[in-house]
Amino acid sequence: MLSTIATAAWSSPSIDYHALAPEMILGAGIVLLLLLDLFLSDARKWLLTPVASFTLLGAFIPVLTLALNNAGTRQMFDGRYVIDDFSLVMKGMFLLAGYVIVLLAADYIREGDYYQGEFWFLMLSSIMGMVMMASSRDLISIFVSLEFLSIPAYMLAAWRKRDPRSNEAGIKYYLLGVFASAIMLYGMSLLYGITNSTKLTEIGASLGSNLTSIRALAVFFVVIGFAFKISAVPFHTWAPDTYQGAPTPVTAFLSVASKAAGFVALVTVVYVGFPGAHAVWQPVFWILSAATMTLGNVMALKQTSIVRMLAYSSIAQGGFILMPLAVAGEAGVAQSALRAVVTYLIVYAATNLGVFAIVMVVARKTRSGEISSYGGLFSYAPGIATLMTIFMASLAGIPPFGGWFGKFAAFQSLVSAGTTWAYVLAIIGGVNSVVAFGYYGSILREMWMRPVPDGDTSPVSVKSSLAVALGITSIATLLLGVLPGIVIHFGDIAGLAGAFGR
Repeated sequence: MLSTIATAAWSSPSIDYHALAPEMILGAGIVLLLLLDLFLSDARKWLLTPVASFTLLGAFIPVLTLALNNAGTRQMFDGRYVIDDFSLVMKGMFLLAGYVIVLLAADYIREGDYYQGEFWFLMLSSIMGMVMMASSRDLISIFVSLEFLSIPAYMLAAWRKRDPRSNEAGIKYYLLGVFASAIMLYGMSLLYGITNSTKLTEIGASLGSNLTSIRALAVFFVVIGFAFKISAVPFHTWAPDTYQGAPTPVTAFLSVASKAAGFVALVTVVYVGFPGAHAVWQPVFWILSAATMTLGNVMALKQTSIVRMLAYSSIAQGGFILMPLAVAGEAGVAQSALRAVVTYLIVYAATNLGVFAIVMVVARKTRSGEISSYGGLFSYAPGIATLMTIFMASLAGIPPFGGWFGKFAAFQSLVSAGTTWAYVLAIIGGVNSVVAFGYYGSILREMWMRPVPDGDTSPVSVKSSLAVALGITSIATLLLGVLPGIVIHFGDIAGLAGAFGR
């Protein structure tokens, strides 16, 4: 008997190597980057960029094969690590977004005399944390994944070591991130003490819908900890300074991939761990959504720097993504709410990465980050101005570009809930959609109606890597708007698997 127990205790867990292939390829690529950085001469460090890009594309291949295999949900480690349609959609988005960011950063890092090996090592390590996050169904693995993606991001924000603004960006991001992690970890410790488990499904079954004050406090602390990661008001104060001080490719990374990872973790914890605690998290999401979109839009109207404007725009967009979660606890709305969140994240990632590609192209010529530097852009770079118009219209939610369908899905979930508070939030969201066009429209006015500030109408040169990034993001933004069935398909895949039985 004792020998049987000992054998069971020490037996190796069953591992599905096909399901773990994306993580394994990323891990191998990270190790390869580290070794190449150690042994390659400085003249051959350019090889590190192709290695990083091929690692991300290589990790995307098993995501596709897993999706096409239709093998259903795969579970490992007693259901604490799950590969389902929801996780595959999110992993695919993280890997493709990471590939576009590699395209954005390739020339920027090389020309800036940065330590390329360390940069790509940290970038891929952070993406590894995001990929792990999508499959984590346990408090410990969620927290480890969150720190795995956050700690490299803190260092990347301060990558310009001799730039005081970059140092300030990294310090603010780090200090507030550690504070938020402490709050979240305290909430997780309370959950473990209450339920005697770290597995989300067991926590959800133990909590149920009969919440005591200590149980409600634990749920509240966990939600607030994740609110920092998605830069929800009032936990947004790090975002504008960090976005402005960090290198532009890192800012694009934080605004898209890091924010999406925060939402993935938040959705996973809420749907799997707290399905019966919607009396706590629904009002919190309602308040966060209304405050985040309102303050983000109002502050964006006042900005003269394009990056700070995009920082507040990113905050406001986070408020729109939170709208479906504010009604996700209502009967029959959970699945459509998750579908709306996934849809919005996919559209937002494609559009916002395109915007930052344009910002980098224009900044190479004007050497300025001011909105006024976009004056007369159409007169000497009509193609760039047209693409920027598409991206701005998408962020504003104007058909037929992708952003309109993201907003449509979010508002549809509110209307489906049919409650008074849902209608009130829909009205607040509608007003904020109109306000948002004020600052998005100001950029369009500069490009199409204002004169060139310094009279320099020489052509804009676009590096090949940036051209590829612009091609990918612009095509994705147009397709997701003109053919919304594509994004509906991904949303449905994630929604069906992501409702987690609710």
